[in-house]
Amino acid sequence: MQDTKTKVTLIGRHLARPDLEFVYEGALPECKGCKLNKVCNNLQPKKRYRIVTVRNSTRHECSVHAGGEACAVEVIESPVLALIPAEKAIVNSKILFEPGCRQESCKGCDLCNPEGAVSGDYYLVGEVLGNPPVECERGRALKLVELRPV
Repeated sequence: MQDTKTKVTLIGRHLARPDLEFVYEGALPECKGCKLNKVCNNLQPKKRYRIVTVRNSTRHECSVHAGGEACAVEVIESPVLALIPAEKAIVNSKILFEPGCRQESCKGCDLCNPEGAVSGDYYLVGEVLGNPPVECERGRALKLVELRPV
């Protein structure tokens, strides 16, 4: 796997543990006016991240997180499992991610539109994991892959 730069951000103290994965949803209205707003909200919305290090630094008051405290962590973008067209499922190829159909009744909808992958962003096909766990209701040829951040 490629070397990925870490980014320092703040997260609720009760959530701060290595290997925790989360999708950053963006700033909340309660964050406006907070002196730490830029540090807490320095990630890209809708992307999946994984905590790699919890810093043993100062705890910060936070009205958003449970327990009222946040602490510094180092995060990296995390890979995402997705269903993509079979012709794009080539290991180490760079692809522009476009979500699949939005037919919510389809059992594969969550993999065609995975949480943590951003439409219009580029990803590296890290690993082709095989055929989809369910058939596409629209009859498309799909493969289950691991998408890694570029």
